[in-house]
Amino acid sequence: MKIFISSDMEGTAGVVEWDQCRPGNPDYEYYRGLLQAEVNAAIEGAQAAGATAFLVNDSHGRMANLRPDALAGQARYLSGRRKPMYMMQGLDETFDGVFFVSYHGSMGAQAAVLSHTYNPLAISDVRLNGTPVGESGINALVALGYGVPVLLVTGDATTAAELEPLCPGVRTAVVKRSVNRFAADSLHPEQARALIRAEARMAVEELAKTAPPQITLPATLSVRMRNPDLAEMATWVGGVVPDEREPTIVHITDDDPIRLYRMFITVVILTRGIAE
Repeated sequence: MKIFISSDMEGTAGVVEWDQCRPGNPDYEYYRGLLQAEVNAAIEGAQAAGATAFLVNDSHGRMANLRPDALAGQARYLSGRRKPMYMMQGLDETFDGVFFVSYHGSMGAQAAVLSHTYNPLAISDVRLNGTPVGESGINALVALGYGVPVLLVTGDATTAAELEPLCPGVRTAVVKRSVNRFAADSLHPEQARALIRAEARMAVEELAKTAPPQITLPATLSVRMRNPDLAEMATWVGGVVPDEREPTIVHITDDDPIRLYRMFITVVILTRGIAE
């Protein structure tokens, strides 16, 4: 049984500041260790339920945050930037389930610590078929395209609530509850890991009852950019069309969820260098 793990960092218990997530800052080494332990807890829980193979796609920042020699389960480690499929690189139809570990809420969420949606300098809101989504919901498109169920998401309560409508039956390990964008009430790291381990085990045990994401196709991603110039830039990508009334919104529609995701990622990469 193969499990694909996409690991972010902002959803780790105790993480509430950007500096905790960025290399070169004094606290980074400590908090990357907490992330590693949560990823390992997810692997260990899945192993206890019979999973035998793992691929971890390091999906945070420079995408090189974990220590490969310290990964549990002899997991393969996919790291590095500029991946064509970004946070979902490496997933295919041979996997039995997907875990989203240390994920965070969407940019538009009311209470979600370190909230953003792919590029906070360019994107202020994303809706999938009219429903607000964060990175977990957007990434679920790829799982749908390959027919693989999303079994587990870990992070704050907002993250869990955003994903559940798209992935009925997904197990959620809520390791903290956000007070606002820069404050959260977190479980002790040992309790967080125990919860993740338990939920991962149950997620794999209940695999037979879990379906791929429930997203109506053709699907539309409606992306609100931070200003009209960015929205106009997004339309340089084929298949991206401007909203008829709102100059900061663009729409991407496709009946292929993977192609839809790739068009969105192209918009992200195109706007990645925008600093103001």
